[in-house]
Amino acid sequence: MRIRDIARIEGFPCGEYNAVTDVKGVRVGHSTVIKEGPGPIEGIARTGVTVVLPAEDIVENAMYAGVFSLNGNGELSGCHWIEESGLLTTPIALTNTHSLGVVRDAMIGYYAQRQKTDGSSYWMLPVVGETWDGWLSDINGMHVRPEHLYAALDSAASGPVAEGCVGGGTGMILHEFKGGIGTSSRVLPKELGGYTVGVLIQGNYGKREDLLINGVPVGRHIPTSRIPGKEQASQPMPKEDGSIIIVVATDAPLTPDQCKRLARRAGLGLGRTGGLAFDGSGDIFIAFSTANRLGNNAGGGPREHTVRTLSHGCMDPLFRATVEATHEAIVNAMCAATDTDGILGRRMYALPLDEVRGIMRRYESL
Repeated sequence: MRIRDIARIEGFPCGEYNAVTDVKGVRVGHSTVIKEGPGPIEGIARTGVTVVLPAEDIVENAMYAGVFSLNGNGELSGCHWIEESGLLTTPIALTNTHSLGVVRDAMIGYYAQRQKTDGSSYWMLPVVGETWDGWLSDINGMHVRPEHLYAALDSAASGPVAEGCVGGGTGMILHEFKGGIGTSSRVLPKELGGYTVGVLIQGNYGKREDLLINGVPVGRHIPTSRIPGKEQASQPMPKEDGSIIIVVATDAPLTPDQCKRLARRAGLGLGRTGGLAFDGSGDIFIAFSTANRLGNNAGGGPREHTVRTLSHGCMDPLFRATVEATHEAIVNAMCAATDTDGILGRRMYALPLDEVRGIMRRYESL
C-alpha cells in the first residue's frame, strides 16, 4: 500500500508508476538479504542492496549530476568526482553503512568483467550510499556480498518499484516505524516543460513525534507509549539519529550546477516529513539529468559537446516537484514496510495504515 491509497495528495500529478522509473531509461533493482542465526546478534541479517541505474550505458556515456550534503555524518562514495566534474559515470547503489566498501568494490568487478578491452587501463569511481541498519541487523556480520550487488544490477528494471523492507532498505527505520526504500514522481504540465522528476530514498532516521504527512502531525497521534519505538525496545538504543540518502532523477535538461540546486531541494522534502538533520545524521542527496549525454569521461570521445540547458528562471516548478516527490517517497517507504523482528529480540512496527487513514481524514475535514 502507498500513501495515495489512504490520503489525498495534492500538487503536481505523479507519473505512470509514481516512481523514479517514470524518468525514461531509469531502472531500479534490489537484492534482499534475510538470514537467521544463533543470535542474539550473530547471524541475524536484515539488509541488502538497491541500485538505481540511470541508463543502460551509464558507464560508457556520462550524464550531468550534482551532490548536496545537508549533514555529513554519512558516506556517498564517488561524490568528489561528481563535485569536481559534474558527471555521473556509474550506477548508484545503496546499502548498509558497513557494506559500502564491499558494494563499491563489487561494482568495479562487475563492470571490469564486461569491458571489451583487456582492462589494464579501466577505472571507475562507483557511487555508493549508505544508511545504518544495525538496530535490526547484525551489521558487523558483513552479510552483503559481491553477488548481492550483481543480482541487484542484473534485476534492475523499469516500471513499478518494490518499496519498504527490500534491498538496502530491509533493516531501515523511519520515524520509529519500519522504513526502507520509497519512491515517487511528478510530471510537470506541458506549459511548464512537461518534464518528469523522480525520487528514490533509502531512509533510516527520525523521531516519532516529528513525523508529518501532508502537514498532519501523524507521529504525535501514534505515540511510542502505544506502539513502541526504539527506546521502548527490550534492548533500547536512545542515542541514534540515523540517515537518509535521496536520489533525484529528471529528464529536464540541467547542467551540473542546476542538478546540485535540485539536490538541495530534496532537503525541503525531508523537512516537510519531519527530518531535522541532527548531528549524527547523514543526509546526502544526489540529482542527475538524463537529457545530455557526454560520452566516455576517461577520454577518447569528442572534444566538444553541444548540450541543452534550462533557464535558471524556469527551475521553480522542478524545485516544487522535487520537494513533493521526496516527501511522498519517504512516506511511501513507511506505508510499504511491514513489522520486522531483528537482533536482541527487537521488533520495529510498521505504520498502522488504518489509523493513519483516520487521522488524515479528520484533518482533511477541518
